[in-house]
Amino acid sequence: MAAALSRALKLPGKKGSELGEYDPLTQADSEDESEEDDLVLNYPRNGLGRSNCLGTASSDLRGNRSGRLVGGEDEAEEEEEDEWRERLPSKSRQDRDDMKGMQYWSQRDTGRDRVGEDGGGPGASGGAGVGANGTDVDGKRKRMRGTIRAAFFLVPLFCATLLVLLCAFLIPCQKGELDKQPQWETALGDGGVVPPPALALWDVDGDSVDDVLLGDTKRTNDTHPIQGNKVYSAVALSAITGQVLWRRFMREPVNYIQCGLQCEGHPVRLPAGGAALRAYPETAPLPRASGPVCLLVGRMVLTAVNGTTGDKFWSVTLEKIASQAVLLPDLQGDTVPDLLIVTMPMDEASDLSLILLSGLTGAILGHPVPFNLTGQGKPMGPLLHETQQGAYYILFGKGTVEAVSLRDIYIRATSKMPITQALRQKDPSWEKLKKTNSSALIHIYSGKDQVDLLPLVAGFGNNHNNLDTVSNLNSTKSDRFLVYSSSKLSVLRERDTHKEWSLSSAPIHSRPAPGHFNDDGIPDLLIQHSANGIRKIIDGASGHILWAEEFLCPHLVLEASSIATTTGLSAFLFWASEPIRTQKNITKATVAPGVPVIRKLFLLHPAYPTVLVQLASTTDTAVTAAVSYQEHHNGASYITVSSRPTTDSEPGAQVVKSLSLRAAISKGELVRLRESGKARGPVKPSDFEVNKFFRHLSFKRQVRGGIRLKYMHSLLKVL
Repeated sequence: MAAALSRALKLPGKKGSELGEYDPLTQADSEDESEEDDLVLNYPRNGLGRSNCLGTASSDLRGNRSGRLVGGEDEAEEEEEDEWRERLPSKSRQDRDDMKGMQYWSQRDTGRDRVGEDGGGPGASGGAGVGANGTDVDGKRKRMRGTIRAAFFLVPLFCATLLVLLCAFLIPCQKGELDKQPQWETALGDGGVVPPPALALWDVDGDSVDDVLLGDTKRTNDTHPIQGNKVYSAVALSAITGQVLWRRFMREPVNYIQCGLQCEGHPVRLPAGGAALRAYPETAPLPRASGPVCLLVGRMVLTAVNGTTGDKFWSVTLEKIASQAVLLPDLQGDTVPDLLIVTMPMDEASDLSLILLSGLTGAILGHPVPFNLTGQGKPMGPLLHETQQGAYYILFGKGTVEAVSLRDIYIRATSKMPITQALRQKDPSWEKLKKTNSSALIHIYSGKDQVDLLPLVAGFGNNHNNLDTVSNLNSTKSDRFLVYSSSKLSVLRERDTHKEWSLSSAPIHSRPAPGHFNDDGIPDLLIQHSANGIRKIIDGASGHILWAEEFLCPHLVLEASSIATTTGLSAFLFWASEPIRTQKNITKATVAPGVPVIRKLFLLHPAYPTVLVQLASTTDTAVTAAVSYQEHHNGASYITVSSRPTTDSEPGAQVVKSLSLRAAISKGELVRLRESGKARGPVKPSDFEVNKFFRHLSFKRQVRGGIRLKYMHSLLKVL
């Protein structure tokens, strides 16, 4: 009995009890049922119980605190001892006790794991230890899951941040490439061609920058030339590099190039029965979604080509072509704008004719409409104008300015009424200007000299009369017209064609350039006098002189340009030599024969009218120029076609240049026109102030307010 009790309370590897000096062997035969013995026998050593179930065994011991071990238990212990002795006969008693202890602890650990899995909590005896162990395992698992989730979040975030930084700082964008290539120069054909070569600007390669299209003439050394000793072609140059995009050879010189005719988005509807195609076998309908269409206007042939590739869509042969093509509203209902052009007979003895052409096929609509004009000189116009009542009129003339309703032209050409209500309208205020009821002509203006007409719209001419609808609406809806001759300027009101003001001046050698020099909303005019080298800006509202300066300027027939800026005013570009100072002792110098003439390109802004920015200097003779806008970064380029002189008797080369205005301004030289000598005069601006202003100057395409709304309204009326 004592031996069994000792073995039950003995811990493996220990010699004594943990209850101080007490040894249960010394009290094995005592029958004393004192509280002390009861405590010793029932004290749960670390949860030890006879049933090997920790919580139940502890409860049993506490419930039987006043009793002793029964005889059945003693017999079970003796049987257990005998069983171990039979199992291990060769082992000593101490070895058998050690092995029994090892088996006990193994069963105890297994039971603890089972209790943890069954959800045993701290309420049971020994549950606190098991719960703590399970909590540690769960905590480790949670920490591991949190670490994995954080890794899955942070790794993609780091990769995305790295990619953004690479794109922002290491990969160059197209805008930066455009700024790195602000100008280029290309030699094409022969210089000294009269008249100047045709020039147009349009984006034909889809890079959002207007490319350069021009007519080219080259001399050939062929001993048996088919077309004389010259080769004619139309060529397209990239606005970025100046490289040739395409070239199309022609049978005759190209007098005009016009781009922007859009033919997309609707099914093709040909004239009834295809009669137009049978009458004009060279014509073919424009393919839809083919990109911009460019017109090449020659002496007798009008050709429509693909602006991207230069391939021909259609061509039509006419009499002597005397004008550019005019974009008209859709006359046939095929959703493609139609065209009007002026022709003259070969002997030029009879009157001029207006011809309507299909924009889709190039076929003539009806027959030519002749007009008997009494004036003399070269043909003027034609221009399309839409009145405030929504009626369409064609302005043209021959020494005079006349107008005729588009409705009347269509009826006379086709003997049919226009299909849309908008084309049937007439403006009563214009119709009452007719001399007789039987005449279709409305007299607008006549003078002693040859006159020309242009709408008073800022920037008109910079796009070289392209055929896009928005640009044409910007000019066809003008409130005023400018009629000018070699020595006189007049501005007419649109609503009644009455003259607002008139100004006589010295001979004018080029078309005036409209632009905004003040903020009254009415375009002003930059004019150039060929005789004395004077440049003037005339107020468009009153005809008063707003700015004037005299330059050393050899004869140079080149149109000036105006550029719209983000300040709301316009910058003016013109060619001249050195300005003549206002001092009385300075006389106008002359250029010695044989000395190359240096011509300079100046920029004038109304914010600093006494300061010019010299953008370029060259000995080349510029013959034509245009302004191209880069709207994606508020920039602009100045395109010139020049004739470069040579030292021998050979003709000079024709050179095409592209100059970035913002880059030229940053490197330009300030030229002061006059000094402030009076005490009450304006304060002279510092160079730092002027440079800061011009370096921050940005450009934009000139579009009048509400023009896009008017475009949609007009389109709805036509449809």
